[in-house]
Amino acid sequence: MIQKSYTLGNKLGIHARPAAELVKLAGAYESKVTIVAGEKRADAKSLLMVMSLGAKMGQTIELTIDGPDEADAMQAFDTLIGNNFNEA
Repeated sequence: MIQKSYTLGNKLGIHARPAAELVKLAGAYESKVTIVAGEKRADAKSLLMVMSLGAKMGQTIELTIDGPDEADAMQAFDTLIGNNFNEA
């Protein structure tokens, strides 16, 4: 299991497009991916759950990845989130 915290840097936080990117990326891996934002927890393979987090710019989220391809998955999430979901 790998855990890492991120501070959201894109203007609108995790709105529809970044949520869809997270879900698409999580679905590409066998590992279980969980996102925690404040008191809320979401399965990263569920768009509705990720959207329900309501994570905003400047908020810290915690990503937990557990499974056989967790290292590869974490590297991919590092890139996606580190690039602010490819938003300005």
